[in-house]
Amino acid sequence: MKARVTVITIGVDDLERSLRFYRDGLGLKTEGIIGKEFEHGAVAFFDLQGGLKLAIWPRQSLSYDSGIPLSSPSPTEFTLGHNVSSKAEVDAVMEQAKNAGAVIVKPAADTFWGGYAGYFQDPDQHLWEVVWNPQLAVQD
Repeated sequence: MKARVTVITIGVDDLERSLRFYRDGLGLKTEGIIGKEFEHGAVAFFDLQGGLKLAIWPRQSLSYDSGIPLSSPSPTEFTLGHNVSSKAEVDAVMEQAKNAGAVIVKPAADTFWGGYAGYFQDPDQHLWEVVWNPQLAVQD
């Protein structure tokens, strides 16, 4: 296996609501929901950097396709990290997420390691970290 990730798929409870959050609230590019003609096929893909895609897929469809029964989601299973180029940009993204309907679970603040970061949850409780790391140059 090569060290390459091409799609990050997150399970959602309400596909339309999550589409609005990511497309309209956060401004991520998408063609919208596709695959409605297939049972368990409706999904939306968002363009990220370097060809990476974020997919939102109903949890029930993910359960059906994988054969794993639905269970209670835990927001602390993983985070999605969004690195930015300044403290001001962290604050701006956190505000954008809040205005889009995200729950701010940890307001942005200086970190113990010298950065600046905050956490929000999307409508399906997925945990996002918005972070400025002075040691990491961000490429747009």
